[in-house]
Amino acid sequence: MLITPGKLLAKIDSPEDLRKLDRTQLPQVCNELRQYIIDNVSVYGGHFGASLGVVELTVALHYVFNTPDDQLVWDVGHQAYGHKILTGRRDNFHSNRTYGGLSGFPKRKESIYDAFGVGHSSTSISSALGMAVASALQNHHDRQHIAIIGDGAMTAGLAFEGMNHAGATDSNLLIILNDNCMAIDPNVGALKEYLTDITTSHTYNKLRDEVWNMLGKMSNFGKSAQEVVSKVETMMKTAILRQSNLFESLGLRYFGPIDGNDIGHLTEVLNDLKSIPGPKILHCLTVKGKGYGPAEKDQTKWHAPGVFDKITGEIKKKIYDTPQPPKYQDVFGNTLVELAEKNLKIVGVTPAMPSGSSLNIMMKAMPERAFDVGIAEQHAVTFSAGMATRGEVVYCNIYSTFMQRSYDQVVHDVCMQELPVIFCLDRAGLVGADGPTHHGAYDIAFMRCVPNMIVCSPMNEQELRNLMYTAQLDVIQKGSQAITIRYPRGNGVMPEWQTPFEEIKIGKGRKIKNGADIAVLTLGPVGNYVVDAYSILEKEGIDVAHYDMRFVKPLDEAMLHEIFHLYERVITVEDGCLQGGFGSAVLEFMIDNGYNSRVKRLGIPDSLVEHGEPAELHHECGFDTEGILDAIRSLMHTGAAVSF
Repeated sequence: MLITPGKLLAKIDSPEDLRKLDRTQLPQVCNELRQYIIDNVSVYGGHFGASLGVVELTVALHYVFNTPDDQLVWDVGHQAYGHKILTGRRDNFHSNRTYGGLSGFPKRKESIYDAFGVGHSSTSISSALGMAVASALQNHHDRQHIAIIGDGAMTAGLAFEGMNHAGATDSNLLIILNDNCMAIDPNVGALKEYLTDITTSHTYNKLRDEVWNMLGKMSNFGKSAQEVVSKVETMMKTAILRQSNLFESLGLRYFGPIDGNDIGHLTEVLNDLKSIPGPKILHCLTVKGKGYGPAEKDQTKWHAPGVFDKITGEIKKKIYDTPQPPKYQDVFGNTLVELAEKNLKIVGVTPAMPSGSSLNIMMKAMPERAFDVGIAEQHAVTFSAGMATRGEVVYCNIYSTFMQRSYDQVVHDVCMQELPVIFCLDRAGLVGADGPTHHGAYDIAFMRCVPNMIVCSPMNEQELRNLMYTAQLDVIQKGSQAITIRYPRGNGVMPEWQTPFEEIKIGKGRKIKNGADIAVLTLGPVGNYVVDAYSILEKEGIDVAHYDMRFVKPLDEAMLHEIFHLYERVITVEDGCLQGGFGSAVLEFMIDNGYNSRVKRLGIPDSLVEHGEPAELHHECGFDTEGILDAIRSLMHTGAAVSF
């Protein structure tokens, strides 16, 4: 089902076409663009509220600035649907986030208008500043560089590092602060309170408008007049606003706040700012979900609602006749509350993903023991380490892909100090439609090489509960090692998952099935693909042994000795990168102990896996049921020499 664009939008194949329109036509363009996004996402799914909130800002930016020569950098990229539609991807937008289709985020390989590839938060200011400095070195002094960053992403340390550097330069950089009081969940922290102070100060806003008008009227009288007005404006900010010098003290000219959903005023202001040299920040107030009532009322729910009825607002969910397995994140959230009710030292930490990680369950039940620290993964880890020094049992829940941002803190602040932080890595492995920026491909490899770190993965929901239970027992008993428990995005395999807790011995795997011909070693939920392959292989006369290793560090060495004594053919399967991962750990053990089996490793190859449904990506990488069957058949028809 292809969506028909509105009359004006249908004629816009590039921003150059947009700039041919009269300014009075821009409100209609905004209305048509907003409707086109609603129509497409309601049918095909995707991120929703963020793009609706910046429709006017998107149109104004491409109308005022000479893109792609002027560089737009969208932070995170959830809000860039309108940008994609206006930059030549309108007719292919229905393929957004589908296998082989458009990426859900700006991507340099996809379009010349995507100045910087994004997906993780808070990178826009640093990257745009780098572009601005490079342009100056290349004598392109008229080129504009614009970083569009939300108030949620502004909380990350990287954003402040970028602003700190930018303020000490004369770079042609404009930072647009898209302030809607939301990330995926409502924003938290002192910066949110500071921005609220600015946006609600009636005295400041009235005087600011007067100063802005004065600046416009006096600009014709030369540079000295502008400097005078600038000083008056700065004095006014300092006198009226509590702690008002935050951005100005970093060397950034501050303008705003203005209505970011007023296309007329936006174009005027952006035109004015084009002629003001040096680093500056424009504070825009927008409404996430703007123009679609349900999305404005429940902004977290409508961040990425999936397919829905645009008339009624009903989000379409598949209805099942029988009980279905829960999402792993919900198993985590409910299990953590169960454990915390019995162990009063347990606390939970997440960097701005309480609903995505289901820590919101604990935040509702025990608000004083669950902490959302904002988009600040590095802080989340070191904050957790600090609590661990005082004997708290900390479950630090971070998406695998975002844990990459806090690796130094894991090494330096947790493991070097032998602090028993429990890392629960959600979205481990290939996550699906969000694509390579969000795949949790590398955590096995980068966690298992760190001293004082245990790394494990459950095959199902029961195992996740038991590993979480065991982790807090291990903290109490030993208190010197951190533990990483990784689990995937989406649903598990056990409708009846709330089983009694059982302790799992650290480093102990389990044999699921005996077999005479070949051994398959799995880590995590991909083991369920092997279970699916049993009956097929039995009909072919192939007898497979299946071992769920559970732990990649420490490995179950007794079990591995048994395996390599018994089997000349071994396959390892993991939903993680092959380089340095679980299969590599098994090979290291084999070589170190003088065994000579033929080993085939299945996992994520040394390449970027694009977006698509997880089943499609598992098939592409060759570790779904079909891929495992092919690997077993292939290995059964080869000799017993070692294969790396």
